[in-house]
Amino acid sequence: MGLFSKCAGIALACTMISGAAVAQDIKFFRIGTGGAGGTYFPIGGIIANAISNPPGSRPCDQGGNCGVPNLVAIAQSTNASAHNVNAIQAGQMEAGLTGAATLHFAYHGSGKYEGNAKPDLRVIANLYPEDLHLVLPKGGELDNLADLKGKRVGIAQAGSGTQIAVELILGDHGVNRDNIDEAELNNSQSAERTADGQLDAYFYAAGTPVAAMIQLDNTKGMDLYSFTEAEIAQANKTVPYYIPSVIPAGTYPGVTHDTNTVAVSGMFVTNANIDEELVYEITKALWSKTARKLLDNGHPKGKVITMKSALDGIDGIGVPLHPGAERYYKEVGLLD
Repeated sequence: MGLFSKCAGIALACTMISGAAVAQDIKFFRIGTGGAGGTYFPIGGIIANAISNPPGSRPCDQGGNCGVPNLVAIAQSTNASAHNVNAIQAGQMEAGLTGAATLHFAYHGSGKYEGNAKPDLRVIANLYPEDLHLVLPKGGELDNLADLKGKRVGIAQAGSGTQIAVELILGDHGVNRDNIDEAELNNSQSAERTADGQLDAYFYAAGTPVAAMIQLDNTKGMDLYSFTEAEIAQANKTVPYYIPSVIPAGTYPGVTHDTNTVAVSGMFVTNANIDEELVYEITKALWSKTARKLLDNGHPKGKVITMKSALDGIDGIGVPLHPGAERYYKEVGLLD
């Protein structure tokens, strides 16, 4: 073997060793989000960006991202809340976004999770309120929720937190799969079917404004059903983590009235078996100065995701904080 070949071989070997060492240092962290037309997907992407700091990146104190050193977080599109809690429990994803109601039912093994509890779920942070939208075609009208009988209704994708809550809420008004033509679709699909005249109404819970609804509003037009006081009170009784809320007029330009509805908190959750130090560092990165800029500029709902409200409502859900997140919140004085 010639000198050049020997040197080239040594260089290649060194490169491979160096590459292997770097590869060993990389930590991957999968975050389940939701459909591309909803709010979980963009918010999950912002969070993934905020907590990542791959090998070779500038450190925080040198003007780089203030993510976790050597961490690569990946936001994955999923069927949202219920899919995410199932995947986190099974170890198929390290973390995910979910509605507070789904989180409560899954952890405690109640409601649709009777006999199928997810005891390894742990909270990293409360994020933002998700308003339940009941979308109607432009000019569509309902006198009450019972009027949905006999209609073509989108009830969100199978296994989603929205679908679980919607079926419970509608059941109080005598509406169920036996007397509607239900469609199990994500938000984008539901908006497309509504625009094409294939749906009379559809439900979706998400932080406002929702991308697919903005597009629907800008093209075919849409309206939102405003729940009555009695319907809101009953929904809150049946699904306690859905609380009264209002979608202000103009949130979608074609909807010129305030829309009375209910909302549920969106939560960032993980598995109890994820390393405490890693979750501590992730929680710290989530509330860093660079994360703040990303949240403020990345999505309208990002502005309401703050450390001040990170623990709001968690006691009532009855799901523990992850020890790593708990340690961070104690360190900054949010917990005793």
